[in-house]
Amino acid sequence: MRTPAGGPGDRSPGIAAARFRKALGNFCTGVTVVTAMRDAEPVGFACQSFAALSLDPPLVLFCPGRTSRTWPHIEAYGYFCVNVLAHAQQDVSATFGKAGADKFSCVPWAPAPSGAPILAGVLTWLDCAVEDVHEAGDHFVVIGRVTTLGDQRDERPLLFHRGAYTVTEPAEPTPGILDNLITWSRHDDWI
Repeated sequence: MRTPAGGPGDRSPGIAAARFRKALGNFCTGVTVVTAMRDAEPVGFACQSFAALSLDPPLVLFCPGRTSRTWPHIEAYGYFCVNVLAHAQQDVSATFGKAGADKFSCVPWAPAPSGAPILAGVLTWLDCAVEDVHEAGDHFVVIGRVTTLGDQRDERPLLFHRGAYTVTEPAEPTPGILDNLITWSRHDDWI
């Protein structure tokens, strides 16, 4: 078992927060909006720290900051919906990335089976139950069990890279190159 490194202020020597953030900015991420309900009112926030965790059982994770005002409501609700944003939804990402204001006035939504909001126009959505929560530095790691999947739309995803939205173009296939990546023969090595 590993010994924990400490709390939020315990950094490795020589790792400045700004430099660490800049280095991580080189990793391109998708953009999601995590939603739930609070007293019959929708809540949600833009989230880049979302990932698949397990196929069996179907688990995902996201990482809200400890100072998030939305996370306590999601935790209390016990369910959440991950909305995977399309490239054309930069305005939705910007709205849900800000504190305050009625974020749901700018985008139509419908309830997922859990009641958490599904935003209109998303590439897909995952309805989840909170399975477990772990403290991790200045964030929480929230593990969710996927209970329902939405349909998928064939559009480009909204991506974030080096502090800005970005887009990718499909690459011309090179015979043999992707065989070991996308159609990986040992499927249990990749999610």
